[in-house]
Amino acid sequence: MTIKEPLIFINFKTYPEATAEKAMQLAEIINDVSNELGITIFVSPQFMDINSIITKYDIPIFAQHVDYAEPGRNTGHIIPESIKKSGCFGALINHSEKPLSLNEIELTINRCKETELISCLCASNAEETESIAKKHPDMMIVEIPELIGTGKAISTVNPEVVIDAINVIRKIDDRIFVISGSGISTKDDVTKAVELGMQGVGASRAFVTANNPKEVLTEMALALIK
Repeated sequence: MTIKEPLIFINFKTYPEATAEKAMQLAEIINDVSNELGITIFVSPQFMDINSIITKYDIPIFAQHVDYAEPGRNTGHIIPESIKKSGCFGALINHSEKPLSLNEIELTINRCKETELISCLCASNAEETESIAKKHPDMMIVEIPELIGTGKAISTVNPEVVIDAINVIRKIDDRIFVISGSGISTKDDVTKAVELGMQGVGASRAFVTANNPKEVLTEMALALIK
């Protein structure tokens, strides 16, 4: 599958509103909006819900985490081979809620390349953005951890962070697909992110916990494709 811009990356995290049968309900909404508007929407559900979603819907799935461990005696690890064989498109790596060392990041990116998984790396500051970009992941989500879950979007509150991140990443590797994360909640947040040069946006709480998640997702998607 080719990564097409613009896109939306939805992280279900471990919200109760995105667990088990409720995860399936949200997946149906995502599937419908994606088909209706012709926009790519990546989804990162909890591990136990991956198979159910992939079995029923043609949605590109990213695991919420993956380890660089090799197949064999590594109890409790989530290896890239199992993620790939489950039907996942890629893996979310180094989220601020599941951080890794730079060495772990490099090893994990390399394992993803070996297994043909798309690596989507999160970066939370200028130094980390530069360091991770030098490891050449497929995608990067630029975020400010303090804004995650606040409803205050990085693209609106700190546009200079977005601009600086894009410039740094492009100088290192212009093939990296760059997404704006942290607090994306409204169509205005989405519009601003695209204006600043982002190729997509990431969202979680604003969609997952919304009273009308389809309305929220539709508004974001429409703002991306205008």
